[in-house]
Amino acid sequence: MDQISFSEADYQIKKRKTRREIFLERMDELIPWKQLEKKVARYYPKGGNGRPPYPLSAMLRVHCMQLFYNLSDPAMEDALYEIESMRQFAGLKLDRLPDESTILKFRHFLERHGLGKVLFKEVNKHLEKQGLMLREGSIVDATIISAPSSTKNRSGKRDPDMHQTKKGNEWHFGMKRHIGVDDTLGLIHSIETTAANVHDIVPSGNLLHGEERRVFGDAGYLGIQKRPEHKHRKNVSWFIARRPSARKELDEDKQKAEKIKASIRSKVEHPFRYIKQVFGYSKVRYRGLAKNTNRLHLLAAFSNLLIGEKYLLV
Repeated sequence: MDQISFSEADYQIKKRKTRREIFLERMDELIPWKQLEKKVARYYPKGGNGRPPYPLSAMLRVHCMQLFYNLSDPAMEDALYEIESMRQFAGLKLDRLPDESTILKFRHFLERHGLGKVLFKEVNKHLEKQGLMLREGSIVDATIISAPSSTKNRSGKRDPDMHQTKKGNEWHFGMKRHIGVDDTLGLIHSIETTAANVHDIVPSGNLLHGEERRVFGDAGYLGIQKRPEHKHRKNVSWFIARRPSARKELDEDKQKAEKIKASIRSKVEHPFRYIKQVFGYSKVRYRGLAKNTNRLHLLAAFSNLLIGEKYLLV
C-alpha cells in the first residue's frame, strides 16, 4: 500500500466539500470515461526507451479540468500542485505531476488528430443510448466568441481567421460558433465555426442532420428554405421568427404564434450559457479556428452532459 502524503491525509479528514469538489464529482459521474479513453487510445503513444508517458486516463482528466476552469497550461500545472481535489480527480500524486509542456503536448496531440470532434460524437452516442438525443426537430443559432483585436503581438497582425462584424450598434471581432440542437431537450447535435463576419444562414446546411420534421431559427435565418442545400427537405416545416419591425403588423393569433416559436427557440440559449458562463469561454484562447473548434467540441460534449444530467442520473 502506498504511503499517503500530509495533504492527502488532511484532504481525507476535512469536514466540508468545496464547490470545486462537488462539481468535479458531478463531471466524474457524468462523463463516459471508458468510451472516451478507447477512442483516444489508438493514437496515444505507448512509450519507448525514454521516460514512460503519463497514463492516458490521467492526461485526459487533466485536459478536461483545464477546459472546465478555462486554465492556461502553466495555470493547470500550478493547480495540480496546489489543489488536492484536482489531483484526486486525475488520479495523480504529488511525487509525479505533468508539467506545463506535457499538458501542452497532450492538447496538441488531441488537436492534431481532431479528437475533440471524435469525443463529442462519442458523448452523443452515449446520450443516444440513454434515449436523450431526439431527432424530430432542430433549432439553429449562432453566437460570437470574441478574439483579441490588438496587433501588439509577435507577428504584429490580427488573427487572419478572425474578422469583425456589427451586431446591433456594436462592432465585434472574433469568430462565430454555429450550433444545431434538438428542440425538446436542447442538446447540441451539430457544430460549425466560422469567422464572425460570415452570415448565420451560410453554414446552416451543416447544422441539420436530415431527419428533422421541423426547424426553428431567429430572424437571421429568414429565407433558409430557399437555399439550394435545403430545397430537397420537402417534409420539413420551417418556423423562422419574423423581424421585430414586421411583428407590429401581425394580428393577435400570429403574435401568439411568434411567442410560441420564441419559447421553443430559447432552448438553444442553454448550451451557449454553459459554454460562455459556466466554462468561461466567451473569448478565444488560441489563434486560428482549428484549435478553438477542437476545444468547442469538447465544451459542447460537457454541456450536453450537464443539460441531460437529471435524465442520465435517473
